[in-house]
Amino acid sequence: MAQLEGYYFSAALSCTFLVSCLLFSAFSRALREPYMDEIFHLPQAQRYCEGHFSLSQWDPMITTLPGLYLVSVGVVKPAIWIFGWSEHVVCSIGMLRFVNLLFSVGNFYLLYLLFRKVQPRNKAASSIQRVLSTLTLAVFPTLYFFNFLYYTEAGSMFFTLFAYLMCLYGNHKTSAFLGFCGFMFRQTNIIWAVFCAGNVIAQKLTEAWKTELQKKEDRLPPIKGPFAEFRKILQFLLAYSMSFKNLSMLFRLTWPYILLGFLFCAFVVVNGGIVIGDRSSHEACLHFPQLFYFFSFTLFFSFPHLLSPSKIRTFLSLVWKRRILFFVVTLVSVFLVWKFTYAHKYLLADNRHYTFYVWKRVFQRYEFVKYLLVPAYIFAGWSIADSLKSKSIFWNLMFFICLFIVIVPQKLLEFRYFILPYVIYRLNITLPPTSRLVCELSCYAIVNFITFYIFLNKTFQWPDSQDIQRFMW
Repeated sequence: MAQLEGYYFSAALSCTFLVSCLLFSAFSRALREPYMDEIFHLPQAQRYCEGHFSLSQWDPMITTLPGLYLVSVGVVKPAIWIFGWSEHVVCSIGMLRFVNLLFSVGNFYLLYLLFRKVQPRNKAASSIQRVLSTLTLAVFPTLYFFNFLYYTEAGSMFFTLFAYLMCLYGNHKTSAFLGFCGFMFRQTNIIWAVFCAGNVIAQKLTEAWKTELQKKEDRLPPIKGPFAEFRKILQFLLAYSMSFKNLSMLFRLTWPYILLGFLFCAFVVVNGGIVIGDRSSHEACLHFPQLFYFFSFTLFFSFPHLLSPSKIRTFLSLVWKRRILFFVVTLVSVFLVWKFTYAHKYLLADNRHYTFYVWKRVFQRYEFVKYLLVPAYIFAGWSIADSLKSKSIFWNLMFFICLFIVIVPQKLLEFRYFILPYVIYRLNITLPPTSRLVCELSCYAIVNFITFYIFLNKTFQWPDSQDIQRFMW
């Protein structure tokens, strides 16, 4: 079975890379000039490629650190010495975009290694399930699309997944270093380095909690009531955190991540904030509905695993049994939607993104729609949490805290911000049956086909510009 799995993996990777090369060729023919954010990224990378690294050469409109440009130069520059290519060819738009295609191959391999590490291998069918899951996530539409443009998504994903893999293998120094590399691609990736540290802490807490439950005589007094389990866990955490032995053990395991956290804090102090460059368009706020948008996004792309008649019946039954709790949750959610919904100026003005049309035709057309969707948000959130029930309560706590910190401060609704948390979520659910994976992969293929077809063929122009515009994520 192990040998067959290797064949399945090799075939999937080879076919995906071949299709990607064909698509890359189509992109290169259609887009001979920088498009969208590439107008900032590509010239900056070309200046680095030419050896101009001074701050005076930095484009102030760029809001991320120069990790993408530094790695790109390290990848393409040796071609001058190895192949004798001219600097004009090596630093061309096509060569720089090709760096992300190389990252996509690395992401494919990392996803496969993560599935092998995260998912148990106690079933014969799990080999094809792991390969299919890897292939499915590798062509996840919002991630796969940006493999063909010079954006930070592919590299950001690569270093974050690599850091997570090293964390799972216990190589925490390497994981923290890779987390720093991910931070150099996008500042918010520091949260996923924190998640790696949280993963270690959650593992130790789970072990201690199991030991606590196995004791014949419980040291904690018996607690009764609707929140008994929650109060038991809270008491356990308080008792655990009061032990110097426990805290010193956690510090020894997580000190590389703590050091990285101090470096991040120093960066924020020196820089005067998380964002570099143009801060006016990236102001942090408490945009709580972003969490609801992520739940909807996840439900849409993982519907074979999260949406079924049996799940809906289970949810409705649970709502009826705990109707007071769900009533309170609904009221709080409606309040958050009412008071904390924001519409970024880019969302309202840029009709090249799909989110523009989602907002205009759903949320802007009828004011009450955003409130009517609250029950769907609650179902989506419950279904996501239910799909992670195989993970410990401490792992879930760490994941949802990191998810909250990553997406809630973002004022702009953009699907790109959901890619990393979605992939980490999808990696950690129980391996679905092969039939559901095939359904998921088929849907991704259809969405990708439609997305690429529209982007390459359905162009338009703005009234005050001669430039060709295209629809994209």
